Amino acid sequence: MKATKSLCPECLEAIDAAIFEENGKIMLEKTCRIHGTFKDVYWSSAGLFRRFEHYKHDGGGVSNPNTSNGNCPHSCGLCESHRTTTILANIDVTNRCNQSCPVCFANAATSGYLYEPTLSQIRAMMQMLRDEKPVPCPAVQFAGGEPTMREDIVNIVGMAKEFKFSQIMIATNGIKLANSLKFCQDMRAAGLNTVYLQFDGVTEEPYIINRGYNGMKQKLRAIENCRAAGLKSVTLVPTLAKGVNDSQVGDIIRFGIKNMDAVFGVNFQPVSFTGRIDKEERREKRITIPDFFDLVESQTGGDITADDFYPVPSIVPVSHFTSKQDGETNVEFTVHPHCGAGTYVYYENGKMTPITRFIDVDGLLEDIDELAQGSDRWVGRHIGKIIRTSRLAYRIQRYIDKEKAPKSVNMRKLLSNLLVTGTGNGLAEFHRSTFFIGAMHFMDLYNMDIERVKRCGVHYATPDGRVIPFCTYNTIHRAVVERKFAVPLPFPGSQY
Repeated sequence: MKATKSLCPECLEAIDAAIFEENGKIMLEKTCRIHGTFKDVYWSSAGLFRRFEHYKHDGGGVSNPNTSNGNCPHSCGLCESHRTTTILANIDVTNRCNQSCPVCFANAATSGYLYEPTLSQIRAMMQMLRDEKPVPCPAVQFAGGEPTMREDIVNIVGMAKEFKFSQIMIATNGIKLANSLKFCQDMRAAGLNTVYLQFDGVTEEPYIINRGYNGMKQKLRAIENCRAAGLKSVTLVPTLAKGVNDSQVGDIIRFGIKNMDAVFGVNFQPVSFTGRIDKEERREKRITIPDFFDLVESQTGGDITADDFYPVPSIVPVSHFTSKQDGETNVEFTVHPHCGAGTYVYYENGKMTPITRFIDVDGLLEDIDELAQGSDRWVGRHIGKIIRTSRLAYRIQRYIDKEKAPKSVNMRKLLSNLLVTGTGNGLAEFHRSTFFIGAMHFMDLYNMDIERVKRCGVHYATPDGRVIPFCTYNTIHRAVVERKFAVPLPFPGSQY
C-alpha cells in the first residue's frame, strides 16, 4: 500500500488517499470527513503497474519557481515541490469554440463568459516559459476552446517562432483546416510544426456521440489540406470512451499508418470524468492505460501488445546522455510512470512491427545511462564526448536483432544518427520511418493522485504569471483563471 494525497470530488479539499492492490488491479481510495469515501480503479493491471514503476525517475523541477509551496495542489504555479520542468506548455488562446462537445474538459460552450488573452498577455506567458530554469520550456501548444477561432492565430504562431520554441503545436478540431488550404499554408509558414487533431474514429458514430455531429469527412479534408500544405506531422487524438470508440482502436491505428506520410502518430486519451458521476457509472465507463493495451492487442491480432509499450520516463537515460554530450542540462522526461506510455512501430509488407521486437530497449537504455554517468575528469569534456560517441556507435549493433529488423531501413545507422549525433535530422529521419502509438490518461477528481501532479510535465501557462499542471488546471484551476481574466459575452448565450 502507498500513501498519497488526493482531492475530494465534492468539496475539492486535499485529503489522504491510499493506493493498493485488489483482485489484480490497483485501486485508489480516499475519505473526506464530510462527503465520505470514494474508491476507483487507478490501474487495471497490478503487474503492469509494477513494471512501469521500475522506470520512475525524480527530476529536479524548476530552479526559479513562480509560487511558494503552500496548499498543494491549490497553490500550483509551479512551486519548489514540483519535480519536472515544463516539457510541453499549453496556452489557451480563447474559450470560444465552433463545437459543443459533451466530453470537453474546457467546457467552453457553457462558461457564460469570453476568455481570450491579449497578444501582450500571450507574449508574457511565452516569455515566462522560455525563462524557466534550468531548462527553458521547449514546446508550446495553443489550445482552447478552439484556437483557430482567433483571427490572429497565425500571428500567435509566428510569435512562438520568435521565441525559438523547438516545437510549436496546435490542438484543434480541424474545422478551419478542413475549410481552407491557405490557412494551413499560412500556419506552416508562420512556424507551426504539429497539428494535434481531434480524431475519434473512422466511422461517423463516434463523432455523433462525442461531438454531436458527423465530423468524419471534415477530419479527412483537414488531413488532406495539411498534407498539401506540407504540415506532415499530424497527431491523431481520439478521446477513448467505452461503447463509443473503444472498438475502433485497431482501425484508428491502421488508418494512421495508411496516412503516415502526413500522420506522425496517434495519441489515445482515455476519457476523464469532468463532472459528478456515481460509482457504478465510473466502474462501467472507466478505461485505464492497461485497458487500452488490451484493446490494442486484441484489435491488432497480437501485432502490438502491452510488452511493446514503455512509460514516458523510460527515455530519461537518453536525456542524461545528451546533457553529458552537450555539457548543459537538457529536458528530462521525468513525468510519473503511470501518466502515459508509447511505442514506435514499423510498417513493412503489410505488417506492423514494434521496435521492441528487434531492439533490446532495456539493454540499450541501460548502456546509454552507463555511458552518461562516466566521468570526464581524466580526459576532459571534448575527448570524453568523442569517446562516448564512438562507444555508443559501436555498441548499438549488439542491441539490434538483424533477422527481425525491417529490411527497408538500416537500423544501426538510424539509431546512430538519432542517439549519437543527436541532430534534429536524425530525429526527423526516425519519425519518417516509424509510427508512434501512445496513450495519455489525464486524471479527474475521482482518481487524482497528487504524486502524479508533482511530476507532471504538461502544463498550462496563465495570464497571472503561473504555470499549472494539466490535471489540476482542468479540475480546479481553469474556471478561476478564466473568470479572473474574462469579459462578458456580447449577448446572452453567445460564444462569440
